[in-house]
Amino acid sequence: MNYSKRNKKPWPTDRAMTQIYEKHLWGGKPHDYFSGEGSHDAKIVMPYLAVVQSFLTSFKQPLSVCDLGCGDFNIGKELVAYTKTYTAVDIVAPLIQRNIEKYSALNVCFLQQDIATDALPKADCVIIRQVLQHLCNDEISSILHNIKEYKYAIITEHLPKHNDFTPNVDILSGQGIRLKKQSGVVVTAAPFYLKTIKTEELLTTNLDEGKGRIVTTLYYLK
Repeated sequence: MNYSKRNKKPWPTDRAMTQIYEKHLWGGKPHDYFSGEGSHDAKIVMPYLAVVQSFLTSFKQPLSVCDLGCGDFNIGKELVAYTKTYTAVDIVAPLIQRNIEKYSALNVCFLQQDIATDALPKADCVIIRQVLQHLCNDEISSILHNIKEYKYAIITEHLPKHNDFTPNVDILSGQGIRLKKQSGVVVTAAPFYLKTIKTEELLTTNLDEGKGRIVTTLYYLK
């Protein structure tokens, strides 16, 4: 187990995300950390785990994985067994400490880092699940620049129901997402233009009317 804490003042995103967990703005039981129904609803979680596990087991040699914005680790804990090494990163220090204690039996390296500003751990594949949707465009740009050294990126985003939306409308980093602005994060569109060798949509989960869809995409980066 490993725990790395930044020796610098918290960024606004650090404070915002910590407050979300402390005030249970995404739900959950008192005195624990909860990353929202998107990380716990079986109708969302089980199909996601199936496609990601299928990808991870398609290699003769297991991949090393870096999970950026690992949250309460309800999903990550189901992927560890299919990897060579698993590094789980989140910006919220108490959440990372809780994960270290709760998942001590798993072979996971937990790190507290700001994924927009800190050097990211080395790995073959990066997983970013419903994280970018909560961040402003400047932070997303920094993160996408930082992940260029990975071979594969599995990115999941909450998008409007239909494709005729304006991508990447800017927001303030925090609890909300772009859905209320009829927008969503598309990493290959302006202003990000993530360069990829190949793109493969792994999964689309349609939600209830008016709640859009959750799309998981595999990007081959190099």
